[in-house]
Amino acid sequence: MNQQVFKGKKKAAVGGFKLLKKKADALKAKFRDYAKAIAETKGTMADDTKDAFFSLTQAEYAAGDFKKAVLEGNMVAQVRVTSAVDNVAGVKLPVFNLQDTGAVSDNQTLGLVGGGKKINASRDRFSLVLKNLVKLASLQTSFVTLDEAMKVTNRRVNALENVTIPRIEGILSYISRELDELEREDFTRLKKVQKSKEERIKEEEARKEEAKENAKAEGIKPMKTVNEDIMSKFESLDGEEVLF
Repeated sequence: MNQQVFKGKKKAAVGGFKLLKKKADALKAKFRDYAKAIAETKGTMADDTKDAFFSLTQAEYAAGDFKKAVLEGNMVAQVRVTSAVDNVAGVKLPVFNLQDTGAVSDNQTLGLVGGGKKINASRDRFSLVLKNLVKLASLQTSFVTLDEAMKVTNRRVNALENVTIPRIEGILSYISRELDELEREDFTRLKKVQKSKEERIKEEEARKEEAKENAKAEGIKPMKTVNEDIMSKFESLDGEEVLF
């Protein structure tokens, strides 16, 4: 019964190990994709940021110092950061996206006096930088979450492969050895019982043969079985009736 129980445990452990191994492989592939995307995004971020601040300098040179006008204006968010969840092999990864609110800022009139083209170019450059920043934040957050999930999954895979399954196999091996030993003991016991029975039968036969030899030596004839009706020897005689 214990052998059947541990066989079920081993089957469940092996099935769980295979599933976790597939999950670890899927997470590892996704981890590599995120690492590659982060490296590419960081590689372009330096040039994009440099171009954005250089365009800001050009806009200030063409339109003058317009920072004060921007700060005094009505601040309305034209974009918002939304969050979603991406499921990778059962691991929930956060994903950030930019969403256009459709709002119109009061700063659209900047540059009417001069330098409007440079200001719009600077705005576009910084919008691209903001988009890359949100993308990089999403990738970095997912990367860290995925790294933690990979560590937990790999620990479970290693525990099943190196601890749980070998321990169950050791217990099953011990039970098998004990069952084999019991089977050998039963077989040996049965052989001894069979041998004792055969010896008893031989002793009985030897005693019978010895009894026959002794009877022959003493001249005693063996008794015959008489199948006669004892009452047949007596004849039926008519006698006086006896009254009680």
